[in-house]
Amino acid sequence: MLKYLFEYLNELDFPGAGMFQYISFRAGMAALFSLLITITLGKKLINMLRKFQLGESIRDLGLDGQMEKQGTPTMGGIIIISAIVIPTLLFADLSNIYVILLLVSALWMGSIGFIDDYLKIKRQNKEGLRGKFKVIGQVGLGLFVGLTLVLNEDVVVQDMAGEAYSQYESIVTTIPFVANNEFQYDWLVPGFLQEPFLWGWFGENFVNLIYILVVIFIITSVSNGANITDGLDGLTAGTSAIIGLTLAIFAYLSGNAIFSNYLNIMFIPNAGEIVIFCTAFVGACIGFLWYNSYPAQVFMGDTGSLSLGGIIAVLAIVIRKELLIPVLCGVFLIEILSVIVQVSYFKYTKKRKGEGKRILLMSPLHHHYQKRGLHEAKIVSRFWTVGILLAIFTLATLKIR
Repeated sequence: MLKYLFEYLNELDFPGAGMFQYISFRAGMAALFSLLITITLGKKLINMLRKFQLGESIRDLGLDGQMEKQGTPTMGGIIIISAIVIPTLLFADLSNIYVILLLVSALWMGSIGFIDDYLKIKRQNKEGLRGKFKVIGQVGLGLFVGLTLVLNEDVVVQDMAGEAYSQYESIVTTIPFVANNEFQYDWLVPGFLQEPFLWGWFGENFVNLIYILVVIFIITSVSNGANITDGLDGLTAGTSAIIGLTLAIFAYLSGNAIFSNYLNIMFIPNAGEIVIFCTAFVGACIGFLWYNSYPAQVFMGDTGSLSLGGIIAVLAIVIRKELLIPVLCGVFLIEILSVIVQVSYFKYTKKRKGEGKRILLMSPLHHHYQKRGLHEAKIVSRFWTVGILLAIFTLATLKIR
């Protein structure tokens, strides 16, 4: 909103108003405001949560220091979402389709997490929101994002000659099912559809459908990965800040014609505005660590973890970096895989031998290291280090490619 005010003031030659036309300036201001909102709002919200007795009820899993966290306020994700949304509303171009998508994603996933936290705490329902309803919410967001990217006319990419391509055309260009009317990936398309006439009738919808399904899978997977990772003080917030900063760099490069041309990456017009959202996201995560680092004064709860995961997934999708998610979000990936492997192996051995066995001492992976005697703060710092290494490797792909 301030962007429009200062654009008007700039027309009146108001001193300094021209600064708001620069993405770098607005991104810096968004990060600053996000930090200030998180730190100032955090204390008040923590006191409010304590007043309403919205504290975490913890099962005794035999972990060191675990029961000391009993009663710690949760739903701290409200702080994170507020610190993302408010600076974005103030400094970003609110007519930008990517900014709108990201704001909707933050509020959508935050609402699902809020309902889950509320049921767990206020209604004393240990299971919270049933898993199938969470998945329905995640699929719903994926469907909304996928359809928007496919159908909205503002979603385009450009080649270096300045020619614009739709979402469908950019997919076909990136992964060519067809090149010069010759199908190069016959195994992807049924034989009877490989006739040019039928492909012209069916092909675009086929590609778009596959794309939407991929978007749904990515959003569901990453949001669940962030949710599972949220088990130690500061782990998810710090990891998300690292990922968010990396995506901010990609968004800036992708939205700049000169840099995208030099690096030979897809140029996405108007993607530069995403940087403002990203810096607000990073500022919110870092600011939240003021209260969430060990020993935590507040937990983000599902309100925060689901929204962070959903935002990261949508960010990667809109800047066309989906294939880098397994690397960049490697911490989330290994955490969710550790649960899948642990549960699968336990069920398998129980069925075969009558007694379930475990690979890890406890899943997710961070609890395994706790069981081995490592202090919580040391585990978190090492996971952050791994996250930084993965982020550096992800950025290195710009030149490797």
